[in-house]
Amino acid sequence: MDIKRTKEEIKNTIEAYLEKDGLGEYEIPSIRQRPIFLLGSPGIGKTQIMEQVAKECGIALVAYTITHHTRQSAIGLPFISKKQYGGEEYAVTEYTMSEIVGAIYQKMERTGLKEGILFIDEINCVSETLAPAMLQFLQYKSFGNHKIPEGWVIVAAGNPPEYNKSVREFDVATMDRVKKIEVEAEFGVWKEYAYQQGLHGAVISYLNARKQNLYQMETTVDGRNFATPRGWEDLSDFIHVYEKLGKAVDREVIGQYIQFPKIAKDFANYLELYYKYQADYQMEEIFKGHLDEILLKKIAHAAFDERLSVLGLILSRVNESLKQAVQQEWQMEQLQSYLAEFKALAGVSGESKGHSGEEGFGEGGQQKQDAQEVFGGVCQKLASEYERKKKAELLSREEGAQYRRLLQTMERFAQTLKLEGIMGREAALERLKELFAAENETYGHKQEEASATLEYAFDFLEGAFGSSQEMVLFLTELNSNYDSVRFLQGCGCPRYYQYNQELLFDEKRKKLLAKLEEI
Repeated sequence: MDIKRTKEEIKNTIEAYLEKDGLGEYEIPSIRQRPIFLLGSPGIGKTQIMEQVAKECGIALVAYTITHHTRQSAIGLPFISKKQYGGEEYAVTEYTMSEIVGAIYQKMERTGLKEGILFIDEINCVSETLAPAMLQFLQYKSFGNHKIPEGWVIVAAGNPPEYNKSVREFDVATMDRVKKIEVEAEFGVWKEYAYQQGLHGAVISYLNARKQNLYQMETTVDGRNFATPRGWEDLSDFIHVYEKLGKAVDREVIGQYIQFPKIAKDFANYLELYYKYQADYQMEEIFKGHLDEILLKKIAHAAFDERLSVLGLILSRVNESLKQAVQQEWQMEQLQSYLAEFKALAGVSGESKGHSGEEGFGEGGQQKQDAQEVFGGVCQKLASEYERKKKAELLSREEGAQYRRLLQTMERFAQTLKLEGIMGREAALERLKELFAAENETYGHKQEEASATLEYAFDFLEGAFGSSQEMVLFLTELNSNYDSVRFLQGCGCPRYYQYNQELLFDEKRKKLLAKLEEI
């Protein structure tokens, strides 16, 4: 099962396990809620999907790699207590609370979330002394004497024996108490994730040409060589930062993440050419609308890898521009909703006034809050929402950045009201509308820039390749990117819809004909 389907299955299971009846009890009692057991090769994204699932379901996540723990930390430390049995007092061994169970209660207290996921990674690679505790955990949802709280779904992950010498086979009694899902790396699913996370264009375009290198593992006389989705993602983050610092990413750096020498060398060569083509084909000029006929002819007759690299550069620039426009759109929608809330709280349209005719007095002569206080309250509500989601770890890095940008804009609006001494609500609303209009103008510019970037890309592709496989690939990649699709749904780009309909339909027709010939 690929990662996308796995994620869907986990979310569906969590929804079913957390469903309650009319009396507030779980429809499936905790004892009947089988732990989910993910079995798959290392580095394919099992941990990442748990983080995504927790955020999307709005529940907490406590994650442990169990191989880092001893029996004592898992089930607690023993101590002697006194118990009365049949009128006699006996010394009895008991255990302190498990560190893992304690972490669940700490997470509940810190986040306010009473339901969540307990994710235990590498569960089938534990030591001999810890193995019985793990079997007890899977079968009875407890560590030592301490049960996992109700409302917490157990997800465990492990590697097949061929990837880890420490793997222990679970017996039938244990396997008959879990929901087993075998997870596989699948490039198409990973690519959707890669676009969503903003992975480096060179990584995506390289793997588009060499899909088999997304996940590779081999055993040699010198040890294991491997390349994993996790390695590519971490390398992508490092490349982004190195570019910002003006440092070179060479084969040695790549080999620290892609520990498969042949693949690391191949990608290092590709990355070097990727940067070279950025200068050779004058990317900055292309996105100013300046096309060089000589360069168009050069790329049209270039080798496939070179054409693919240049296409990757074009896609990276287009996707980034469309993403910024979509993020700006989200900010404008949020700003609009908070200004509408201020208007409602301020009661501008039907506000009563005191005998003096001055704005600011309600029934009984009590003075109302001035506009700055009301808007400050709206800003505080946004800040509280951000802090709540951040504390509960429900925000991705990108979502957190969007909230911070929105907060900065709202705080700037509040500061403007303060600096200009605007206390009246009618006047404040008018001023806020002006500030919103200025932001909206910026948003309009972002939309125009994104549309222009898309048009310049089509100009280049038409001039260089016409209605060829490169154009098909360009459209396919745009349609794989969530932000790009969202922008394109409302941008009204005629060429996108024209080529999308003609070329992609033609590709589907060819595939159907090819399958027909195989019959």
